[in-house]
Amino acid sequence: MSIHAELSPKSDIAPRLLKTRIITTDQEALDAAQKVAEFAKLDAQQNDQNRVLPWKAVEKFTTLGLGGIRIPKQYGGARVSHKTLADVFRIISKADPSVGQIPQNQISLLNGIEIMGTEEQKRLIFAGILHGKRLSNGGPERNTKTSLLIDTQLEQHGDHYTVTGKKFYSTGALFAHWVAIKAMNATGEVVLTIIERGTHGLQIIDDWNGFGQRTTASGTVVLDHTPVIEELIFNEQLLGQIPSIRGAFSQLIQVAIDVGIAEAALEDTIGFIRTRARPWMDAQVDQASLEPYLIAEVGRLKLKLNAAISVLDDAASLLDAFDLLDTVTETQAAEASIAVAEAKVLANNICLLASEKLFELSGSRATLAEFNLDRHWRNARVHTLHDPVRWKIHAIGDYYLNNHLPARHVWI
Repeated sequence: MSIHAELSPKSDIAPRLLKTRIITTDQEALDAAQKVAEFAKLDAQQNDQNRVLPWKAVEKFTTLGLGGIRIPKQYGGARVSHKTLADVFRIISKADPSVGQIPQNQISLLNGIEIMGTEEQKRLIFAGILHGKRLSNGGPERNTKTSLLIDTQLEQHGDHYTVTGKKFYSTGALFAHWVAIKAMNATGEVVLTIIERGTHGLQIIDDWNGFGQRTTASGTVVLDHTPVIEELIFNEQLLGQIPSIRGAFSQLIQVAIDVGIAEAALEDTIGFIRTRARPWMDAQVDQASLEPYLIAEVGRLKLKLNAAISVLDDAASLLDAFDLLDTVTETQAAEASIAVAEAKVLANNICLLASEKLFELSGSRATLAEFNLDRHWRNARVHTLHDPVRWKIHAIGDYYLNNHLPARHVWI
């Protein structure tokens, strides 16, 4: 029986482990991303309409080796550039942004493990990923005052540990072999634990019902005295003590997803105008594509999209420059965060604008359910809420005006 028959949306059966290719170069990563995109696009519209989880596309992402592309070379990974990483997520998110969003937590978590993990921990986790395991997170908690606050508890019972709590926004957890859970230990410190799927007391519920990014399985993770292996407890405090580009790294992927959504929306806008839209009667032209106001609006959208892509590429290049250093300073970490924040603002704006302008420029026919073009706006609106753009603008202004460094966490 296939994994797709065994795993209904409400099931918590561990996903199967498949033979996985190991990518060794940036070009191999880009080629693999194109293959995933072509595959994911076939079912993207239907999956969105019916909330069908994209198991096959996620498995293809894994088996083609994309899950380990940022693992350092000394551990067997390709360590692709940030520019390539952003392009991989842009390419896939243009085809289906849910498939783009599902593995982004894995890539970000691996970056954190590289910073805070012991050699033994890194070898264990990196090897698992390169052999086909998927890693995702139990997301922020639903009822805490802010996303950074944690009620989930790690308890020690002699030489054994358990975790108890409830998480939400757990994007991709249903697809994962390992689930990463942040918890508070007995001394009030934040730790990261990694729990194997199928462990007693771990339940993953596909109760995500957001109107966009519908198939990301961003639902609930419940932990009821769930056993934790001591070797898979990470000291999260290290992430705050050591200046790094961790926040910029995480945000770079989010920006790439937004840009991919914008690219898809503009592409569908152009396609619809060329093939289905009718010109306004006063334009006195035979085709909508010859209407002067439509031409100008498409030009404006393309300029804004190109600007977002250019600033994203610049930010990725800056991260690549810092990646060559043994350590980064607080000032360099801030510079990286601001560069990515600038890209985030532009991507946020064109993502929302292009997906909304699609209807204005294409006409009422574009709203018909058979085309499902509203998915672009729904995906844009939901994904851009991931981290508020108003705080990006504030951080940028405060940095340039007052020389204030942005906060050090994964949301900036």
